[in-house]
Amino acid sequence: MTIKRALISVSDKTGIVEFAKNLREKGVEIISTGGTAKALVDAGVRVTGISEVTGFPECLDGRVKTLHPKIHGGLLAIRDNPEHISTLKELEIDPIDLVVVNLYPFRETIQKASVTLSQAIENIDIGGPSMLRAAAKNYRFVPVIIDPLDYQTVLAEIDKSGEVSEETRFKLSAKVFAHTAHYDALISEYLCEKAGLEKYPEIITYTYEKQQDLRYGENPHQSAAYYRDIMKSPGSITDAVQLHGKELSFNNINDANAALAALKEFSE
Repeated sequence: MTIKRALISVSDKTGIVEFAKNLREKGVEIISTGGTAKALVDAGVRVTGISEVTGFPECLDGRVKTLHPKIHGGLLAIRDNPEHISTLKELEIDPIDLVVVNLYPFRETIQKASVTLSQAIENIDIGGPSMLRAAAKNYRFVPVIIDPLDYQTVLAEIDKSGEVSEETRFKLSAKVFAHTAHYDALISEYLCEKAGLEKYPEIITYTYEKQQDLRYGENPHQSAAYYRDIMKSPGSITDAVQLHGKELSFNNINDANAALAALKEFSE
């Protein structure tokens, strides 16, 4: 589908000005919020403020901006469903054809040594995940970008055909749900630790990030990758720096971890 309106709201503004300028050159209306809108306007990009769309001001120190039917109706409407389109017209809701959102930096916040619980909580994004999940659910009609590395892929497809392919839309959707699951798992792990919940809870949600691809797995014909739990404290093999030698294999990591664990059994 032709992209006429894009909603952009990002904490990580890497490449966003260039991306938005490119969309504007294609005649796409840019809807934006808060700091993102300011950054785009300062760079000379014409923007429609979110309050102009919702008819309601941003409030509660920015906690409430995008949680509105004129945003989520525009994201979730099924474009080949006549009843949905009729409802949009009746409620004067314009469709939103592209979403570009990344979330408050919760991970970066909790990794600061001096962070307080209230600071961590203020960096729990509410509107961002809601918009991402809405667009990702409706990926057949609304491409959604969470990673600046995907800007060029989307622009290239729009340049080529005027729209984003269904294959790319589906991949972007899957990427969003992986990201929001990771985001929520970090929040859950952090808050459960702070709350001192029982050691063996009914539900466990952990999340890991790729450290590196490994040369091979337990055996040479197997592939493998190495993941780390970012909540762990320093002093583990995940904090090691490889100084030389070949790329590591699964067995190398396992052996190094076992050696470090053995060392930790001694007090001197």
